Amino acid sequence: MQTTATVLVYSDDRNTREQVRLAVGRRPASDLPPVEYLECATLPAVLSALESGGIDACVFDGEAVPAGGMGVCRQVKDEIFRCPPVLVLIGRPQDAWLASWSRADAAVTHPVDPVALNDALAGLLRQRLAVDA
Repeated sequence: MQTTATVLVYSDDRNTREQVRLAVGRRPASDLPPVEYLECATLPAVLSALESGGIDACVFDGEAVPAGGMGVCRQVKDEIFRCPPVLVLIGRPQDAWLASWSRADAAVTHPVDPVALNDALAGLLRQRLAVDA
């Protein structure tokens, strides 16, 4: 088993990044390795981190400005080879179609629901770690 899983959290709002970290904690599920977070507040930082590799999953804030998480998701799915799975935080349940358009692997409404976020992120990490095994 991998010793840690790296989760990239993108939002221009540090409070949103903190909510994600606190909701997921050190380990989203007992069958997964502990999580290390890489926080990014800008699109260039996200692209640089993903190009460097080593990211197991991403959580993008769909309400981030100026580059919204759904647009960023669509861009990285097109540009990053073997792009890690992306979970998008959406403003309202009706925005789920936009998350589909962005090619997000999962979507959870904002404000962050810890149970929904943990379940969705754990599922994405299980898929990614199974592929890498």
